[in-house]
Amino acid sequence: MRHDMRLFKDGCAAMNIPLDENQLLRMEQYLSLILEWNQKFNLTAITDPDEIQVHHFLDSVSLLLLNGFREGGLVLDVGTGAGFPGIPVKILRPDLSLTLMDSVQKKVGFLNEAINCLGLTNTEAIHARAEDLSRKAERREACDIVVSRAVAELSVLAEYCLPFVKVGGYFIAHKGPGADIELEKALRAISLLGGKWIETRNIKIPFSEKTHKLVVVEKIRNTPGKYPRKAGIPKKSPL
Repeated sequence: MRHDMRLFKDGCAAMNIPLDENQLLRMEQYLSLILEWNQKFNLTAITDPDEIQVHHFLDSVSLLLLNGFREGGLVLDVGTGAGFPGIPVKILRPDLSLTLMDSVQKKVGFLNEAINCLGLTNTEAIHARAEDLSRKAERREACDIVVSRAVAELSVLAEYCLPFVKVGGYFIAHKGPGADIELEKALRAISLLGGKWIETRNIKIPFSEKTHKLVVVEKIRNTPGKYPRKAGIPKKSPL
């Protein structure tokens, strides 16, 4: 089924994010996959095609307004769900290597289907919890950028994400209006984990009333070996 992708196309133009016809076609295929799979199980609460374009797709690619995405970088999307923000970012920046991680097996099944159908190269989907995966030597401090959207409070999210980030890389959290309060509470945890807050960027999403915030943390030193704590503990007892 064809979908009118004008909102995504015009939204990218409004944000000065480059988009070609092939990428637009892939985004349309991705939208069709989401709508098809959403009938089997709950991938996203937003089911209107136009709203998905605005609240998921444009929201995701707004990350590309930041300067940290170096050519060929390795990006990890923690708690990606239906692939946000990772898949839209990968479609618009095919040079990036992408790992999508989620703790729900059904969602990882969808992600693998999306990777195949969309022909995404250098892209993998992993069924895991962040607290366990970042303990593996080949994963720890291996990523240029770790992103996460709507997963947990910032103090908890920092413990999930910063152990994956290499020194000199970035952890970027998509946050809502409460970002500044969350950041105040999380500064100690960020520092303990080897990070340093760089900026919080206010992003106005075209065709939406919402302004969201991108919290950018640079990794300035190695994360101590005792972090992250065992699965479940960061959420129960934030640093």
